[in-house]
This record gives sequence, C-alpha cells and structure tokens, in this order.
Amino acid sequence: MPQKKYVMAFDAGTSSSRAIIFDRQGDIVAIGQREFPQIYPRPGWVEHNPMDIWHTQLSVAAEALKKADIRPDEIAAIGITNQRETTVVWDRATGKPLMNAIVWQDRRTAGFCDELKARGLETYVRETTGLVIDAYFSGTKIKWILDNLPGARERAERGELAFGTIDSWLIWNLTGGKAHVTDHSNASRTLLLDIRSGTWDDRLLREIDVPRQVLPEIRNSSEIYGVTDPDLFDGVKILVAAAIGDQQGALFGQSCFEGGMVKVTYGTGGSLLMNTGPRPMPSTSGLLTTIAWSLDGKIEYALEGLLFTVGSVVQWLRDELQIIHDAAESEHSASQVPDTNGVYVVPAFTGLSAPYWDQYARGTIVGITRGANRDHLIRAALESMAYQIRDVIGCMEADSGIRNTELKVDGGAAMNNFILQFQSDLLGVNVLRPKIVDTTARGAAFLAGLATGFWKSREELSHAFSLDREFTPAMSRCDADRLYAGWRRAVERSRDWEEHA
Repeated sequence: MPQKKYVMAFDAGTSSSRAIIFDRQGDIVAIGQREFPQIYPRPGWVEHNPMDIWHTQLSVAAEALKKADIRPDEIAAIGITNQRETTVVWDRATGKPLMNAIVWQDRRTAGFCDELKARGLETYVRETTGLVIDAYFSGTKIKWILDNLPGARERAERGELAFGTIDSWLIWNLTGGKAHVTDHSNASRTLLLDIRSGTWDDRLLREIDVPRQVLPEIRNSSEIYGVTDPDLFDGVKILVAAAIGDQQGALFGQSCFEGGMVKVTYGTGGSLLMNTGPRPMPSTSGLLTTIAWSLDGKIEYALEGLLFTVGSVVQWLRDELQIIHDAAESEHSASQVPDTNGVYVVPAFTGLSAPYWDQYARGTIVGITRGANRDHLIRAALESMAYQIRDVIGCMEADSGIRNTELKVDGGAAMNNFILQFQSDLLGVNVLRPKIVDTTARGAAFLAGLATGFWKSREELSHAFSLDREFTPAMSRCDADRLYAGWRRAVERSRDWEEHA
C-alpha cells in the first residue's frame, strides 16, 4: 500500500481553476492553474460554462501531479473550495448542464428580489438564513433557470434535475455521479438554509419556488463524500473528503479557529470574516451571519463582510480598459504617483454589497481633473479595495464590540505591497501577510486531511500561520480619515445612478 504523503485541494475560483498539493507540514508542493472564459450575455449578467470549470479543474490536477512528480496513489484525499453562490443545474441522467452557470456576480434576479422584499420577507430571511435578500445568492438563480428553460420546472419536480453550487458540481463529476452533496458553508449561501438547524427551510423553498427534489444532501465540511471515478486518475480511487466555501476555507486556512479571530481575502471578490464560534451573531450593520464550517456534526459560525468587486478591479484594468498588461504592472503604476490626484474609483460593477446592499448602484469614477492620468486611475482602482475593507471593519467592530487590532490577509491581491501598505495606513493597524497566501485552498486541504486522519486534530494545525511580511501604518489618522471621507462621498455618487438613469 503506497504511503499517503500529500493532500490535494481543488480551488474553483471565479476566474480560474487551481489544484494545489500540500505536504504534511501544510506547505505547498505544486500548483496547477488555468483561467476559463467569463461570459457576459447582457449588462449585469455573468455566466460560466460548467464544463469549462470541470475540464480546467481536472487538467490542473494532472498538471500539479506532473510538476511534483507525484503519483495519484500518494494523495490521501481531495478537498474542494469554491466560488460559493454560482449556480449550476444539470441532468441527473446525463450529467450535462442545462445551461451556463449563473455566477455569483450576476444581477438578473434583482427584480424578483424586490418582489420578495415587497412580500415582507426581509426579516424572516435575515433571522433564518443570516443573509439579506439579494441577487447575489443562489436561491433566486435556481428559480430563474427553472422558469426560463422550457420544461425545466416540470423535470425538476420529477427529480430529473440536480442543482449545485460549484462544490456539488465538482463532487458529482469526481465521483462519477454517485454523490450529490454540499456542505453547510455552501448551503448557507443559498437563501434556502436555516442556519441554526442546518437544514433546508420549507417556507423559503415555497417562497422562492425551488423544488426540494433538486437540492443536494447537506453534509459536514470535513467528511468523506465518496471516491473519485477510477478513470480520472490512472485507475486510482482518491477519497473526496472536504467541501468549503472559498471565504470560509481561507478562515480555516489562516488557523482562525477561535472566536474573535479575523481574516480578509483579496480575491476576485473580497470577504472579511470573524469567527464567532458556536453562536450565530446577528448584524445590525449590513454584515452577514453565515456558517463558517461544520466538523464532527457541530456547526460553527462567522460574521462576514462581503465585497463583490475587489481583485476583479485589476482584471477590469487589464481586460476591459487594457491600460495594464498584468497585475504586477498595477503595483508599479500606482507607486509612480504620490496620490490619486483626487480620483476615486467605486467598482460597483454589479451593485454594492456590504454594508450598503444596493443592487442598483453602478461603477463610478469621480474627481477627474485635467491633471488626472493613467497612473492616478490605476492607483484609485487599487485603493478602492482598501476603502471597501475599511467600510466593513467599522461595521464589524460595531456589531461585535471587538476592536480590530491587526488584520490577517490572503488571496491573490495580497501579494501587492502597495495595496497592503495603503490598507495598513487607512485602518491604522498592522497588516499580516502569511508566507502561504493560498489559504483558501489550504483550508480545504486541512479539512480533507482531518476527515481522513492525515492530520489528527485542529491543534496540530493551529501553528500553521507563518509570517511573510508585516505592514505598519505610515499615515496620520487625520489624513486617513480625510481620504476615507472622500471615498464615502464617491460611494454616494454611485448610489445616485438609478435615481438619475
């Protein structure tokens, strides 16, 4: 019997698929990564081809194994972390998707969300799910698919169709269609889950009009769901043993196991999570109460400040404006000027999330004068990430009563030194970047390893945080507050869009 030396994480992001292999020390051995196309059928609509996600995910797994010269039978388990609210509906018999996945950023169900609010459901939704009624979440996306594809609703009610977020879609394909499951962290992002009982809520299924027959079985975040189809990895059956939403995965990967511990992820979107332990903490400031993970049959919770557009503002600079060639260039350009020359970029491309939750706000650039140039615009776009984090930090402190004294960071944009220095300046606290910023995938690997005995306990993982660099404030509080006040004014301009459109 070959010795199991490694754990593999599938990191199914919004713009790319990655496979990362970790050793017993929690260090990265190899990474495979590949981007997949973003599809924009109409303004405010965002889609992915689910087959692109599956095929790129499988190919990067093979790439990582090849890079590390590791055989599949040396992998103890696969853990999955994923973009959370993206919605796929597929045919149970063929495994083929009915249409493209509707991505978390998509706004096509905003009108139906207004209907739900008009029915007076906001209080029930918040108390039951910990969420707000918004097109971001999966439930209204499922309804849209079933309502807009001929015969889909009838087929769903007959049990012929399956819904899943990306974790469910990957697990289904990995196991050859044998497992239709999700974990509590992903289920808590659907608008359909009672987060206290950890079960699908009958009233919300009726109100949003989602047939129970399409829903996956809810399981622990760390649990063996099945084994891979032997055709996928040279005849080897690898245990599929964890699923965790990407932001919750980062919280676990940063070893934030205790109540009050906080991390922020600079991904395509962004998320600041505070572990609140076994107690769900209500928010009065526009934050979300969500499930962090479930282990050994016990649910733990988090308070989350969710941001729609963080790292994707750099993709916008690169792909749509075409004023940079790659992400690294943005850091260089931002450092060429001492400030933004009064320019603010509010990247509300798909509305504003926490703490505003304005689904009709739109992206805005304000403060442009004749002296504003390319570098000022790029710097303003990068600064928008830090401003959004400060928005959320203030709300989190108000809700929890806990003063933030340091910030653990991860995600792709956390490699940008300019962003992290400005974040430290704006908040007035130290910002800690770990040596391994792929903490989303690391969390999935940790959970898969715990499920299979590769690691024995969380205590074994509690010292996994290793510091790469610490950023300390270098700006006066007066200057930081003045800049932040300008941001708040710019945000109000973006929220005026619907009023004047």
